[in-house]
Formats: sequence, C-alpha cells, structure tokens
Amino acid sequence: MAGRDQATLPGTDDDLLELATLEKHLWAAADKLRGSIDSADYKNYIFGLLFLKRANDRFDEETEEVAEELGIAEATAREDRDLHEEFWIPERARWDHIKGQETDIGAALNKALAAIEDENDAIADRVLTTVDFNDKERLPDSLLSDLVSHFSKHRYRNEDLEDPDIFGRAYEYLIREFADDAGKKGGEFYTPREVVRLIVKCVNPEPGDRVYDPCVGSGGMLIYSAEHIREQGGDMEDISLYGQEKNLNTWAIGQMNVLLHELYDAQIKKGDTITDPKLVTKHDELEVFDRVIANPMWNQKEWNKDWVEENEPYNRFPYGLPPSNRGDWAWIQLMIASLNETGKAGVVMDNGVLFRSRSEKKIRKPILENDLVEAVIALPENLFYNTSSPGCILILNKDKPEEREGTVHFIYAEDQTLRESDVQVFEELSNQNQLTDEGVEYLAETYQTGREEDHHSRLVDLEEIEENDWNLNVPRYVDTTEPEEPIDVSQKLRELDRLAEERAKTDEELQQYMEELEYR
Repeated sequence: MAGRDQATLPGTDDDLLELATLEKHLWAAADKLRGSIDSADYKNYIFGLLFLKRANDRFDEETEEVAEELGIAEATAREDRDLHEEFWIPERARWDHIKGQETDIGAALNKALAAIEDENDAIADRVLTTVDFNDKERLPDSLLSDLVSHFSKHRYRNEDLEDPDIFGRAYEYLIREFADDAGKKGGEFYTPREVVRLIVKCVNPEPGDRVYDPCVGSGGMLIYSAEHIREQGGDMEDISLYGQEKNLNTWAIGQMNVLLHELYDAQIKKGDTITDPKLVTKHDELEVFDRVIANPMWNQKEWNKDWVEENEPYNRFPYGLPPSNRGDWAWIQLMIASLNETGKAGVVMDNGVLFRSRSEKKIRKPILENDLVEAVIALPENLFYNTSSPGCILILNKDKPEEREGTVHFIYAEDQTLRESDVQVFEELSNQNQLTDEGVEYLAETYQTGREEDHHSRLVDLEEIEENDWNLNVPRYVDTTEPEEPIDVSQKLRELDRLAEERAKTDEELQQYMEELEYR
C-alpha cells in the first residue's frame, strides 16, 4: 500500500499536534471522498477510520506504558488482554495490518471494525459497523488506500496531542463541518455548539447530576454538560450521561463522540424514544433525571400519535396529544415526564409551540397553570443548518425558586445588538448567524439572575399570560418595536428655508431665460 513509510508525529513538546492542524488534516480526508459519495454520508466513513486510528494509537501507547510499568516486554504487554484497560485491539484490527493490505481493503476495514466491537463491550452494539467500506463502486481500493495513507501521517496518542480533549474538539469540528457541507440534511443531527452551550448554562448541571437527552443525535448536549462540570472546577466524570437515538448512523456517531471524549460510562441507547423508551427501571418504570436537554425534530410529522393512543405505558403525555403531523408538545411532555421532582429541562423548539391554538393550546395552558415553564428565549433567525426559522428555547422547571413562582421570564434575543446594554448577541457569517461568546454568557446570566432589561427581558405574571390567551410569543411581553427617529424641528425649519431660497433662485433664473426668449 502506498504511504506505508509515512512518518508518524513524534510525541515531543515542540511537535505536539494542535487543534487547527488536526482539523485541517481531518477535513482533507473528507475532501478525498468528494465525488465518490454524497456529502451527507462523509461522516459515516471518516468517523469510522478516525476512531479506528485513534483506538490503535491509544492501544500502542497503553502497551508501552504497561510494559514500562511492569517491567515486561512490549510484545508480552501487547498480547495480554487483561493488561489493557481501554480498548483491546485484536491482530486483524491493528493499523499495521490494515496498511499492509493491497487489495480488498474495504473488506479488511469491515473485519477490523467488527473485530474491535467483538472484543470491547463499550462498543459491542454495532457502533462501528453501521457503514459498509466494502463497496468497490464508490470506494475502490485506490481511494481507500489513499485514505489509510492519509490517516497514517499523524499519530493520535495522548502524548502527541496539545490538549487531552483536542481529539473530541476536532471530532465536533468535523460534525459541524459535515452539517455545513451537507446543508439541511446534515443539520438534522447537529445543534450549533453555541446554542448547546446556552442551554447547558441555563439548566446548569451540577456534580452528581443525571443528565438525559431523549433525541441525542451526535451527543453534543451530553458532552457539553460534562465539560460544563469541568469549567466549574469539577471532573467530567462527576456527571452521569444518558441518551437515546432512533437513527442508527447518528446513534453510532453519538457513541463514538462520547468515547472519544473519554466519557466511557455514558449510556446512549438505540431505538425510538416515543414507542420504545429504553431508559426504564427494573420495575418497568420510567427513569427520571436531574436535567433533561434536547433539540427534537421540529414539527415532526408522523410522530406515532396512533401508537401512543393505543399503547402508551408510562403516562408521559398527561396534558393531551398534539396533532399527528406536529409532535413538538409530545416531546416537551416526554421531557417533563423524565424529570425528577427537582428537575429542570431545556429544549430547542420551533416558535410555533409558543402560540399555535387548538390542541396545542390545550396542552400549553395546563402546563403553564402547573407553573412548569420558567423561561422562554426567542433566538435569532438562521442559527440552524436545517432551517432559517429563528426558534426558541423553553426552560422547564419542576422546582422553581420561590421568587420565580407564578411567572415566566421572557427573553428576546433576536436583536443583533441589545439596545440598552449594547451586548452583541450574534454575528452574521457567510452562510448563517452564530451566537457570540458574549451573547451566550449574557443570555445565560439574564436567565439565571432574573434580570429585566428594556427591549430584551421581562418577568411576567401568569395572570397576564392568561389575559393573552396563554400565548407565549415573546414580543407580546417584551417591547421589540423599533424607536422612531427623533425629529429636530429647528433643523427641519432651516432645511425648509434653504429649499425656499433655492426655489426662489431657480424661479428668478427661469424668468430671465423666458425674457431672453421673448426678446429674440
């Protein structure tokens, strides 16, 4: 195979792999697939190779560490399964074996990934084998050989990385770029990191909490929940993470994502959360959590309303069922049902959930009357890959602080720059808008502190919301009208005088021309 003699990156301080270099290298791998497969499918192949190479390099690194610690030969440490605490890489899955293949490389890759699954309980449930590399029409040996050689250019050992979490950050970069490249189709499994950060900062998970995402996608909300603990001075392992995902390929990406962030205890289940919830107790009761966060599909059609009417076993929808072609309030109720008595949830939704009438209003009204809605944040438009609609964040709380009881905090974040505080909420990029770091921090702080600010945020009593027929549209409660430009009367009078003077001068010149014409 070409590139067998590619040098690996030495693990010296001067040569540590930086995030920008790693991102460029990984995106170059995706470029090699252009023209062969659809851009929305890049992730399925690149992530498999990425995980395989990373697991191999960590296996080699762990082998050397164990050999040195125990004073044994590396060959002995390499072949002793019991000496490896992370992933065990069997012979046919080792990178040197893959590099040595001249033909049928796709079949060799399939066997390697399957062998790793067979030997490691953490990924035993088809995490890696959701994609078929043995498709010679789209992935000929020449292309796969080029990809394997490309991944051989750098080592992915911990000692080679600038930051222990750089690999997870690069992984998220690829998820974001794939969503960008694939457009709406790719955006189905990716929520922009800035929106994720805002939700997590608002629900504020704490050490010891159990956090759940019922439509986990690529796992970003769970991962940032763990990172949030670390930002507060704790350890990422001080939080328990749970999720469920219906789409097989997306589920596999989420599994690999948490593993690459070394969140080995995270439990991401596979299946339809509505018809087949996996997170139930041994007594067949719905598990409950301290925090629930999600970005479900907006206005989901065919969300299994008929099944719920006939089969729902856990009473997750006590406030009623939304239309069969619009499942938003089903997801919101599912999240409420998954909260413990002091739990809090954050969910991204289409703005229609705030004001649509009929069956959705019948659900919204009792949820408000039970004082479960703590805040509504109106987001800017064009933040998401799969829609240009602005969307909103609902914060739900089963244990509101006393000073917030009977109120809803409305926060308007659609202005690019806040009028009173001059905070820039978002910036306009070439393809879409993006929340700024300053905007994320300010919005989260506004919610956490209950801050009220003209044209931006206001705490509203439930009585006023009832007067508005249980409508939660933020501009009903926060003045978002643009101020009229003030008129300087003196300046306008001076302008009129100047215009009158110019007109008089023009009339005089016209009169002179007329006289000259009559004379001739």
